[in-house]
Amino acid sequence: MKSLAKPRIAYLTGEFPKVSHTFILREIEALRLQGLEVQTCSIRRTGTEHHRGASERAAADTTFYVLQTARNPLRLLGAVLAGLARPGRFLEGIGLAWRTRPPGLRAAFYQLVYLIEALVLSRHLRDQNVTHLHNHFANSSCSVAMLTSVVSGIPFSFTMHGPSIFFEPRVWRIDEKIARARFVSCISHFCRSQGMLFSDPSHWHKLRIVHCGVTTANYGNALETEYGKHAIFVGRLDPIKGVPLLLEAFAAARSRHSDARLTVVGDGIARSSLEAQARELGIASKVTFTGYRSQEEVSELLEEADMLILPSFAEGVPVVLMEAMATRIPVIASQVGGVAELVEEGKSGFLIPAGDVDTLTARMVSLFDDPELCRAFGETGRAKVLEDFDIDKEATWLAALLKGEGEGLRPNKPSSQPQAQLATGDAL
Repeated sequence: MKSLAKPRIAYLTGEFPKVSHTFILREIEALRLQGLEVQTCSIRRTGTEHHRGASERAAADTTFYVLQTARNPLRLLGAVLAGLARPGRFLEGIGLAWRTRPPGLRAAFYQLVYLIEALVLSRHLRDQNVTHLHNHFANSSCSVAMLTSVVSGIPFSFTMHGPSIFFEPRVWRIDEKIARARFVSCISHFCRSQGMLFSDPSHWHKLRIVHCGVTTANYGNALETEYGKHAIFVGRLDPIKGVPLLLEAFAAARSRHSDARLTVVGDGIARSSLEAQARELGIASKVTFTGYRSQEEVSELLEEADMLILPSFAEGVPVVLMEAMATRIPVIASQVGGVAELVEEGKSGFLIPAGDVDTLTARMVSLFDDPELCRAFGETGRAKVLEDFDIDKEATWLAALLKGEGEGLRPNKPSSQPQAQLATGDAL
């Protein structure tokens, strides 16, 4: 591989572009503005329902899809032969895939699939003179990234999100991935602490906090002049998001505020049951299910709403909370994962115990009752996002890490730590 003056970065994830992962697309665009050359790769191709906006369609057209390539017999054979041409690395990859397999025959089969995918991706990256591979999420695509790094010799890093990965840390061998990565981008202090829990202390210095962020200029441009009773939820319609509790609480809140309405943005396996629940609660005429929406459409819907509610059972640091706060609307969210690192209780919104319908109802009524409280929460929330969750600030820090300029710094980005030049060991 010929040497290049400027690093060439490949971004990998399991599915790209995807409507629920627009933050990855934003991060890539922000890194390109930092002057980095970033190529996108994905294990699987997403359906057209995920390509609602121009940015998503452009990304779909330029992304390298591993499984699509592997289905071509000649290209698959070429990738395997290219791997065999480097027998030492090929054997190391086989050994690593075997050692890190979860229990069971099915898991062993999938490890073989991941190794084959790694050979396909490795050939592509070497043909493109890629110098660094970065992966989002720590599950199967990260297993492919780790194996790709071994068989290709290209260093890798990954962004660790949670919460689901922390339910099965040993199945996904977080310890091995952290040990082999050049660095790990953790989306919150909570996320970093879980990485520390499941890895050897000798690797803790690699765990860096890089927030997911939003393009703040795209939100809150129209000042809120009046706060009403329009609540919104944005996310996958999946049991983990707690939407049944939201519908129950909304139905209860309407006993005091009959003019309140709710918009549910997103789609997923639970949609039909949620629509049925709304009918059973007698609120179907007041609840709108929109299905998937593009980044731009979500931004417009947030501008129209008066508050965002996210009653999840588990989360990392939801980007939709950042978007809502940047729009100057108050939020109600479950106090799970790293949510409290974004939402300040009683300042930018309300934090509720996960699964607590009564508290959710009471907090919703409080916001319906008090437009001035909504206004105060909205202004404080926007200030928080501008300070700590702006995508350009986070991309500057991430770009430094990708270029190898973050050694010896504390885990947070330098702008948020006055003593950034102290060695990481001193910080811990």
